[in-house]
Amino acid sequence: MTGPQGRFDVPEADAFTRPYWEAAADGTLLLRHCAACDRAHHYPREFCPYCWSEDVDWRPASGRAVLYTWSVVHRNDLPPFGGRTPYAAAVVDLAEGPRMMTEVVGCEPEALRVGMALEVTFRALGEMWVPVFRPEGRPGCEPAGGAGFNG
Repeated sequence: MTGPQGRFDVPEADAFTRPYWEAAADGTLLLRHCAACDRAHHYPREFCPYCWSEDVDWRPASGRAVLYTWSVVHRNDLPPFGGRTPYAAAVVDLAEGPRMMTEVVGCEPEALRVGMALEVTFRALGEMWVPVFRPEGRPGCEPAGGAGFNG
């Protein structure tokens, strides 16, 4: 499936996900929350994946997460990703509980560590904004060797 302007890397908003993408454009990460079992989930669904209730709504997330795992992509022949290599494709544990696939930015890949505190930021993709994560409370990240990085 392709998004706006035929780009496969740009998400396509529909009536259900539009609040998510509009909030992202305003710098807010939304999660779906179930009123029946009081659990948050991601990716957005119209029902709770835990208890199957349809009593779910959108709620702002704190934007805090910890790094669960990552993989450094050194080669990607698909435009526009090739121009951004290397990059860290990651899975993060959101403070609210769900895991989310994303990218870690503002940190050299060698400095990434499991359990690293992260915060959400947003990257423009065409007219859409997608959540990515950076080291919490700091613009850069110290690599293992100790040299500074300004990202």
